[in-house]
This record gives sequence, C-alpha cells and structure tokens, in this order.
Amino acid sequence: MPRAEKPAKSVGAASEASQVRASNPIFNKTLGQHILKNPLVVQRIVEKADLKSTDTVLEIGPGTGNVTVRILAEAKKTIAVEMDPRMAAEIQKRIQGTPLQRKLDLIVGDFLKVDLPYFDVCISNTPYQISSALVFKLLRHRPLWRSSVLMFQREFALRLVAKPGDPLYCRLSVNVQLLAKVTHILKVGKNNFRPPPQVESSVVRFEPIQPPPPIDFNEWDGLVRILFVRKNKTLLANFKTRSILKLLEDNYKTFCALTGRPVPPDFDCKEAITQVIIDCGMLDQRASKMDQNDFLTLLNAFITAGFRFTS
Repeated sequence: MPRAEKPAKSVGAASEASQVRASNPIFNKTLGQHILKNPLVVQRIVEKADLKSTDTVLEIGPGTGNVTVRILAEAKKTIAVEMDPRMAAEIQKRIQGTPLQRKLDLIVGDFLKVDLPYFDVCISNTPYQISSALVFKLLRHRPLWRSSVLMFQREFALRLVAKPGDPLYCRLSVNVQLLAKVTHILKVGKNNFRPPPQVESSVVRFEPIQPPPPIDFNEWDGLVRILFVRKNKTLLANFKTRSILKLLEDNYKTFCALTGRPVPPDFDCKEAITQVIIDCGMLDQRASKMDQNDFLTLLNAFITAGFRFTS
C-alpha cells in the first residue's frame, strides 16, 4: 500500500538539500513504500482532516516526512510512528534546526505494538496488510479522537463504507460502522505514485460514534461472524451447523450455571435459536440485507434468551 508523500513547502530554515534527500530515498518494497507525487492529493488529504491549531495529530507511516511537514505547519503537535529507521532519520534531518522540530515526537517502531498517547486526529497511509488491525486499534483507543483520514487499498476502503445490499457489504462493514461514521472522500489512482503500486487507493474519513454503543463488542462480533459465513443464506441456515450449535449450547449452559438459571430438562438448542429468530420477525432475513438496528435487535434477543457468542 502506498505511502502518501508530497514536495514540502519551504518552512523556516528547512534546507533545499533536505528536500532533495527526501525526494530520493531508498525504499523498502516489503513495507509498501511509494511516493505520492501529486501535491494536490496530499493537500486534499490534510484539508479533509480539518486540523486546528490546538490539535495533536497522530501520523502513521510518515515516510520521508512530506506530509508530516504539512501537518506540523497547521497543528500544535505531531506524533509520527515510523517502522523504518531510515525514513525516521530522513524526517529528523528534514526539520532539524527549524521551528518545526519542537512540534514533532517521532516513534520508531511497529504501530500495532506501540502504546498510543492522546491525539485529536489521525492521518495515515496504510500498508494494506495491516489495514484491518490498524482500524480496530484506532477505534479501541481511549480517549476517543475526533477524526481520522486514512488511505487504503481501494477494495478495502469500499468494504468499509458498503451498505446493506451492496456486493462488498461484509462483517468488516458492519463492525466498523457500529463504532464510527465512515465516508469515502477521495480516489487516488496508481499514476499519482512513483513508482506506481499494483493497486488503486482510496482515502476514507472516520468519525467515532460518541458515546460508543453500550454493548459488548466481542458478543456483537461473535454474532456477526456467524451470520456472514454465508451472508446470503437465511439467518437460521447459518445456525444449523453442528459446530455453531455446540458452541451456543455450551455457552448457554455455562451462562445458566454462572447465573443460577436452571437449564430446562427438555432444552433443544436448535429449537430455542429458531424461536429467537421468529420472535424478531427475521425468519426470512439475510445478513447481506440487515442494517445496524437489525443486528442490535437480534443480539439483544439472543442475550435476553440466555445465549452468548463468546466462550
């Protein structure tokens, strides 16, 4: 997945030599390092972040620092997490001795393994192999941030924003949209990068839902995981497999034991599941057509009936 870069504006004492170094780095192909050569695209990405002069910005994968310099000029502070020490060195050289130096905290390491400090806004050009993990790490972070503007592989981005009935609507769509408002804001073609990557890209904006829905996300995801195994089948069809029935029956009996609730002597797990779905009026419903309210209704009904989706 490409990293977004642009020729930086001259800020303070930033030297021309440092800009030359930044435009000609040695790239690590395994990290998906590509330069975004269109400065207008970079400008739009930063503009869509709606930065304030009081903001602390988290930038993931800053590369040589072209976007970083643009952020530093507009925000109070930038925390940049860069995995490649060579790229981190380029950023430090670029702003050394300028007024921007004091506004940057640079963390060299794997974003998925570092502890994140407080931030207001996140901007990232995300390697496709960590896209999902990155999104959910951000959405789990507390305190919640104001917005994130993230670049992804085009198909991944379209899955994030897909709605019920769309071919790309999936478990990822449902889980992310439970926690955030997600908007596709910009397509970025291959030819905007040097060298051109193999995939098209898109920029997506996230705004966390505040307060977050008062549900156990693990329970939610457990239900959604089952339903999207075969998203175009009826709900009941997804619960008929032996492994799913055993999981839910074991969880039901464990819940009863923990809460002192007697298990009916004639308890039939499949029949009980069917009754929950009927009571919700969803016997003919399919996950591919269900919205957030449908999933919430179904989850609440299952929990009320004593079913759990995590062991």
